[in-house]
Amino acid sequence: MGKIDVLNGNKAAAWGAKLARVSLLAAYPITPQTPLVEYLATFVAEGEIDADLVEVESEHTALSVLQGGVFAGARTFTGTSSQGLALMYEPYIRTSTMRLPIVMALVTREVISPQTVWGGQQDAVTVREAGWIQIWCESNQEVLDTVVQAYKIAENKGVLLPVNVCYDGFSLSHMAERVEIPEQEKVDSFLPKPDITHVKLDPDKPMSVDPLTAGPMLTEFRHKQVTAMKYAKEVIEEVRQEWSQLFGRDHGGMVDVYRMEDADIAIVCMGSPAGTARVAIDEMRELGIKVGMVRIRVLRPFPVEEMQALLSGVKAIGTIDRNVSFAAGYGTSYLELRTAFGGKRMPPMIDFIGGLGGSDVTLEQIKQAIVITQYVANGGEYRDVTWFGLDEVDVDQLFDLEDQADQEVKEGIV
Repeated sequence: MGKIDVLNGNKAAAWGAKLARVSLLAAYPITPQTPLVEYLATFVAEGEIDADLVEVESEHTALSVLQGGVFAGARTFTGTSSQGLALMYEPYIRTSTMRLPIVMALVTREVISPQTVWGGQQDAVTVREAGWIQIWCESNQEVLDTVVQAYKIAENKGVLLPVNVCYDGFSLSHMAERVEIPEQEKVDSFLPKPDITHVKLDPDKPMSVDPLTAGPMLTEFRHKQVTAMKYAKEVIEEVRQEWSQLFGRDHGGMVDVYRMEDADIAIVCMGSPAGTARVAIDEMRELGIKVGMVRIRVLRPFPVEEMQALLSGVKAIGTIDRNVSFAAGYGTSYLELRTAFGGKRMPPMIDFIGGLGGSDVTLEQIKQAIVITQYVANGGEYRDVTWFGLDEVDVDQLFDLEDQADQEVKEGIV
């Protein structure tokens, strides 16, 4: 066992970068990522990490600096949130299309306007088609572990794609919990030194990097990138198993499941709400509702096969989203699941949107989502999307008020 400490999510991410022996850091502070930059700067100043820290004037420059670092063979790290992510979008998409294995903490936050600095997942889901692998964390322990794992995934010769380690702003970034910090020697045995040669600035071996590229060759580039994204699924599972064997912790591969073995209904979510969902599921099972959870751990590439296998046999699905598609009016989990099943038969599914602008996804709200999903599983009709805090939930509609078991369930959620 390594050292035990109490860490918030930002410090856990900084420890992950330190343990991965990054050699180049560049970041610009933005709420709620700011403490991450401070922790990294402290590590460098105190000699705890052998890395160059470049002070930049914007997020756009931060990621551009790291691109140059990768060309020189460095292992690099940065972090951002919300409007900082928006500002760095040009080098952000260039990072993936040039196949640069950069790891970036994405401390999720609402996007403006209206003006807001509070938590939400809108920033990360908005860029999910930009070619980065996205791994979503539930706890600060998972944040630390995933930052280290991300390098082994990104630098795999069959992948060579950047990775976002996504964790909820404030809910994880500023909240502290018990975290085990693994021994450096053990991490070194897990993560080899970087060997990045497909793009390299070497005066002895000149290479043209990112030249003007015409249609046929660009098509080949895109096809190879998509192939690498698909292959990443296998690598993510391999890394999961190796990490579990070495460190005794398993956060899941593409997905993480909870009490799905005999579940009649399923709750699907990603990020920090999963922790509250576990408590709600335990309490609702005590009242006779067979509910389980599937946590989307990897949003890109999306776990299509895993979702089909886990959810095809349940009677109804309830998705909980801390984000919304402005065009569709549903959350990302809901839309991705619809796409994953395609033309295949899938159980009835309803969406619950909440936790926007830093508001909580509460235990009571998740219990309501479970009861509504069970109601739909029993053949009841209900609106296909519910906005927590806006749409009134008529609990009496969901129960037979003369049934003792229903009365007990009702009392358990209010």
